[in-house]
Amino acid sequence: MQTGALAAYVLHSRAYRESSALVDVLTPSGRWRAVLRGARGKAGTLARPFVPLEMEFRGRGELKNIARLEAAGIPNLLSGAALFSGLYLNELLIRLLPAEDPHPALFEHYALTLRALAANPPLEPLLRAFEWRLLDDLGYGFALDIDVHGQSIATDALYRLLPDAGLERVFQLQPGLFQGSDLLAMADADWSSPGALAAAKRLMRQALAPHLGGQPLVSRELFMTLKEPPRD
Repeated sequence: MQTGALAAYVLHSRAYRESSALVDVLTPSGRWRAVLRGARGKAGTLARPFVPLEMEFRGRGELKNIARLEAAGIPNLLSGAALFSGLYLNELLIRLLPAEDPHPALFEHYALTLRALAANPPLEPLLRAFEWRLLDDLGYGFALDIDVHGQSIATDALYRLLPDAGLERVFQLQPGLFQGSDLLAMADADWSSPGALAAAKRLMRQALAPHLGGQPLVSRELFMTLKEPPRD
C-alpha cells in the first residue's frame, strides 16, 4: 500500500540502524511511525520538527516507510520558551494520540499553533487552547460553564475536577479547587481576568494527568530546568 501525498509534521526522530531514522509523524490521517532511509542526506535535513512537509508512505504494518518527503512551506523557527513549548506539544501528541487515528481538525490546529508560536506571542493562552483541543478531540473534554449535575457554574462557588466527568461543586476547602469566576473566564477565553491563566494551567494538568500514565513529560522537566536560576 502507498498513500498519496499527505501534509505532515515530524514530531520526533531518532537514529535507526546504519543510515536511517525512526520518525514519529503527525498527518491529518493520524500519528504514524515510519522509517526514513538515507536520513543523513537531504531528506534527513528536512525531517525536523516544526517544518511543514509533504510525505508519501508505503507499507501495511504499523511501521511504515517514507516513500517521498518534500518541504511544503516555511519552517516555523522556534527558540527559547517557544521552542520548549513546541516540544511540549509534540510530546503530548506522541503520548496521547492513538496511532493511525485521524484527527484532521487537530492537525490544522497544531499547524496554526506552530505559526503563532513562531511570532513570539504570549505562550500560555496558546498552550492552554491546544491542550483543551487535544482533550476534546480525544473524547476527554468537559464543560467549563456547567457542572456534572447540569447546573450552571456559579461565579462565587468552588469546584473540583472529576477526571473524565467534569466539574463538581464543593462546599469545603480542599487542595486543587477552582473558583467559579476563573472557570467562566476560561469558558470565554478571557485571559485578562486575574487568575484565569494560572487556574487554566492547573486545570489542564489535572485533566491530562490520568492519560499520561503517571510518567512525567520530558519537555516540561527541560523547561523547568531552563527557568531555574544558575547555582553558585
